[in-house]
Amino acid sequence: MNEAIARFPEELRMAFGMNGIDLSTVLGFYSFVFLFTQICLAIQAANYGFSLVSIEEREWTADFLLAKPVGRAQILTSKLLAALSSLTITNIVVWISSFGFINLFKGDRTYETKPLLLLLLSILVFQLFFLTVGLVVSLLVKRIRSVTPYSMALGFGMYVLSAFGGMLGESALEKITPFKHFDPNYIIQHGAYDLPLVLISVAMIVISLVGSYVLYTRRDIPAVV
Repeated sequence: MNEAIARFPEELRMAFGMNGIDLSTVLGFYSFVFLFTQICLAIQAANYGFSLVSIEEREWTADFLLAKPVGRAQILTSKLLAALSSLTITNIVVWISSFGFINLFKGDRTYETKPLLLLLLSILVFQLFFLTVGLVVSLLVKRIRSVTPYSMALGFGMYVLSAFGGMLGESALEKITPFKHFDPNYIIQHGAYDLPLVLISVAMIVISLVGSYVLYTRRDIPAVV
């Protein structure tokens, strides 16, 4: 498999995160598969983010919810905690599946546990990026009729930016997309995170979260007439 991939153009290998990895090793193959898992995780989190607030406005139930004796900040906090619970369940499933399949199919091959743990621990922060960015974008848009196009666009859009950044060698694109902040290939090879890029993700999460609370508390909610 390594020989077959070596025949691919270097730009293609960099775009799909196949440059410099050994697919004959347990973690090398896992890092390749994990990249595509990240795309699914990104779309899931973005879908939660875009639908968190827009669902009531789309179904014309927002005014009923806000008529309750509960502050908007408390409502948004409850929604975020519910989304976080769902993401935590997803994380547990990925953790169990990863260790289960690796130990089932690794045969007599060995692997280091630390890089694998770092890769799995990155999932929650990775998904929080898409959750909070999706949320703040949904609050900036007047009305979202369907969250699927938005979540697909955000998830695949960030992946495409990562791929182009790899092909073109543009470090500026690496600062935008969490697919580069939590690059499986980098984590497996170095056994550590690229800390400056991880901090960018954390900063974006905090900024999006604060912005979401500000926008939601000031949002003009349409009422049913």
